[in-house]
Amino acid sequence: MLRMLWIGIWLMTACGSPSTPEGARAPTPTMPPPLVVVDEKRPTPTPPLAVSPTAPATVPVAEFPPDVNPLTGLRVPDPAVLNRRPLAIKISNYPPVVRPQSGVDLADLVFEHYAEGGVTRFTAIYLSQDAEPVGSVRSARLIDLEIPAMFKAILAYSGASVGVNARIRASDFIERALSPDFGVGAPIFWRIPREGVAVEHTLFTSTRRLWEEATRRGINGPQDLRGMVFSEQIPPDGQPVSTLIIPYRMEPVSWRYDPGSGRWFRWTAGQPHMDALTGRQLSAANVVVVYAHHQTTDILEDRLGNYSIEIQIWGSGPVRIFRDGRMLEGQWQRFRREDMLRFVDVQGQPIPLKPGNTWFQMVPLDMGIQTQ
Repeated sequence: MLRMLWIGIWLMTACGSPSTPEGARAPTPTMPPPLVVVDEKRPTPTPPLAVSPTAPATVPVAEFPPDVNPLTGLRVPDPAVLNRRPLAIKISNYPPVVRPQSGVDLADLVFEHYAEGGVTRFTAIYLSQDAEPVGSVRSARLIDLEIPAMFKAILAYSGASVGVNARIRASDFIERALSPDFGVGAPIFWRIPREGVAVEHTLFTSTRRLWEEATRRGINGPQDLRGMVFSEQIPPDGQPVSTLIIPYRMEPVSWRYDPGSGRWFRWTAGQPHMDALTGRQLSAANVVVVYAHHQTTDILEDRLGNYSIEIQIWGSGPVRIFRDGRMLEGQWQRFRREDMLRFVDVQGQPIPLKPGNTWFQMVPLDMGIQTQ
């Protein structure tokens, strides 16, 4: 019931306003406005009924010791790795021939989102661990205008549509965008051909090589990455859940909780989702389902006539957090461009994540996930 209340509120508030001119959005003018929509139908606006999406006067932030990764809450053997700028690497997840991908298992955070045509793609965030090779590397989407801002990250990707590349060129992180489209080629990106695999699925990269290039360009170094909150203690609220299923249109995703390891293990299209580099099944300490308005735009993405989707992860919306075999419901918040996603309960108190890696499952406001 609580989930339906959250989703109903944010579906109505997110879809109730027409597109605004460049820079006209209030009260957060630093956030990008919605792009031009294509065949969008909007419901009648309704005032919000729950937690008001107004930035609190003071936002508590977690302070981390110098040997604790602020993206996982875990201690690292070598604190020097935390003096690097995070990497945000764009990784393919469709068609099935791209799996198993390489190096996803070593990312601190992974965002999975709709690209277009019902298929999903990953943006993987690396800080504490190295991976080589990583990929296959694919093209950026509009959500990649937000993720590098949240984590002050270097964006590594293979290219983008004309419209998305124009937005990246005009962004506040253009000097941190590394792509063959901008003249960054071998040895930072290289191809690993495979028989029967189309060439667009053969581009790979390396965290080590990306960080070396970032150092050469003078854009590497430690960043203020406060914002995520962790606790080993399990919040008292929530309900037991052993399985969750996310019905992405082309290939559903399921996560199954293993009490022995305290981790969630991933299946894609009914098969264990493995990593080619580590040989392990992908798993997470936390799976966070982020409900956000998905806005179809006028940016053409492919020859099939699919248009780019703007996933509006600013303001606030419903969230469901899965950790330690339990589901917690609340609200995500992001009121400034440089903010990470913050999670709060109905009292406005932070919902802590379990120390460890996190997968963010970005879904439309009206998507119904299944839990068991």
